[in-house]
Order: sequence, then structure tokens, then C-alpha cells
Amino acid sequence: MSIRTQKVAGLIRDYLSEPLRRIASEMSAGLITVTSVRVSDDLKIATVYLSVYGGKASAAKVLERIKDEKGRIRHSIAGKLTLRSSPDLRFFLDDTLDAMDNIQALLDKVKRDDEAAGRTPHKEETVADEDEADTLSTD
Repeated sequence: MSIRTQKVAGLIRDYLSEPLRRIASEMSAGLITVTSVRVSDDLKIATVYLSVYGGKASAAKVLERIKDEKGRIRHSIAGKLTLRSSPDLRFFLDDTLDAMDNIQALLDKVKRDDEAAGRTPHKEETVADEDEADTLSTD
């Protein structure tokens, strides 16, 4: 990503805060966080990843509402951006935290299974560990 696309992505992220705050308030959605914005090299598409925490409304309903208001949101940030045309906004739920939780759960299960089977955890040796062992044995 070029410096310009990074700057535009940062501006879009900043400018989205007000419309998203309004939607969260109207829907009792808790907190809507923009986790990342990726802008295409030609500045025509901005992909926005969101996380929704707490509140009464489900994340899917919040995303649906945001998509319904996409035109209004795009219009509100277009006046603030100094671009020939405002990028098309594409909204997605960010599932990174869910994926991390799933991976951690799998790792915990493997560890429990190993402990139940009496296997010792695998220790990865590094070059530094081998060098330390050599140094200690020659002293």
C-alpha cells in the first residue's frame, strides 16, 4: 500500500466514527469499532472491517444496517475527503478475534490431551540454547 492509500484509509477510518456512533446509539449496539480500512491502489474501493461489542443488537443486524446506510455514510465522508470521487465503501465483520479464540482453544485441547496421555510438552531448541549448553559444558 502506498503512502497516499494509507493516508486515505486513515482518514476514512476517522471520518466513519461519527456515523457509526450514531448507528450504535440508535440500535443499542454497544460499541462499533473500525478494526481496519484497506483502500485499493486506485482509491475507488475502501474495504472496512468492523467489530461489534456488547449491546442488544447482534453484529449481523448492525452490519446490515450499516450496509443499508452505506450511501449516506459515503456521502458524509465524501465532503471531508479531498478526492475526485469518494471510494465505494464495503463493510465486513472482522472475525480475527474469533479465529484467535478458536486457535487458542485447539492449542489448549492438544495440551490437555498430551498431559492426559502422559506426554511431555515439546520443547523447541534454538541455536542460542545449544550455544549456551556448549558454553556451560566447557567451563
